[in-house]
Amino acid sequence: MGTKIVYNHKAIEKKWREKWEETPVNPRNGKDGNKKPKYYCLDMFPYPSGNGLHVGHWRGYVISDVWSRYQLLKGKYVIHPMGWDAFGLPAENYAIKMGVHPAKSTAANIANIKRQIKQIAAIYDWDMEVNTTDPEFYKWTQWIFVKMFKEGLAYEKEFPINWCPSCKTGLANEEVVNGKCERCGADVTKKNLRQWMLRITKYADRLLNDLDKLDWPEKVKKMQADWIGKSYGAEVDFPVEGRDEKITVYTTRPDTLHGATFMVLAPEHELAASLATDETREAVRQALEGVDYSEGALFFIQKSEAESQNVSWFEKDLKRLFKYGVHEFYTYPDSAESSTGS
Repeated sequence: MGTKIVYNHKAIEKKWREKWEETPVNPRNGKDGNKKPKYYCLDMFPYPSGNGLHVGHWRGYVISDVWSRYQLLKGKYVIHPMGWDAFGLPAENYAIKMGVHPAKSTAANIANIKRQIKQIAAIYDWDMEVNTTDPEFYKWTQWIFVKMFKEGLAYEKEFPINWCPSCKTGLANEEVVNGKCERCGADVTKKNLRQWMLRITKYADRLLNDLDKLDWPEKVKKMQADWIGKSYGAEVDFPVEGRDEKITVYTTRPDTLHGATFMVLAPEHELAASLATDETREAVRQALEGVDYSEGALFFIQKSEAESQNVSWFEKDLKRLFKYGVHEFYTYPDSAESSTGS
């Protein structure tokens, strides 16, 4: 009977981690003393707002780790930094949940995640570690913001955002999965907040044109182009009956507007509250406060359909919901906050 060999992974991995720390596998210079060609590989930095890495983190990082090792074998010095996207409400919410100061909880989480990454033996250049809560780092983000503000590229505006009532934070579209918060699973609502905006539209043409210079998969470049979202159309002003105000709509097909039969304003539109009828005022109020108003809206639609008989509900009841306007054509917008249907 053969000898049974037990693989002690903890001891073996510990031995080689220490060996690699003594003799780094990613030196800047080759064996001949000359500088190696550089290769830059960048990951998205994790939020240190939890108490450690999970398999989902490594699922994303393993691809860049394998690619970095491949470039290493090709004789390159791989600049592969790791850092911590440590500012923001997720870190504060975690600190509140744990009952500790966010500076302490964030530092502890960073230390733990860094320990886990080193256990995995991923190839990162720790000499270039980035921490967004380090004053030596964020002084430069503040400097960039001031520069953008002086150039008129940063401005304040009230704008609806994806809002997680559980995390009490805004979410990017990518963080909303099937209407729920990617982090905690709570239902995501819309909330109007006055916030700082950046005029990325000033660079839309350059961003689109420069996509052709990137050696990226076509699928990824299409996603970027869709995100930039450039389109050609016209702005149309709809004067409100009995008022001096107007509703501005952006459309890529102004030639079809003569057939429009109704207009819909988002609850967060600046005129929605004042134009709402007695039947819909409460639904608009709840929507602005982030309350799910879908049941109330459904009731109104069903009620309208029942009453309308031979006249479609949108011709009869949506005219009652928001007073109707008259078409007047204007041209070429940057954005719009309402829409028409036909």
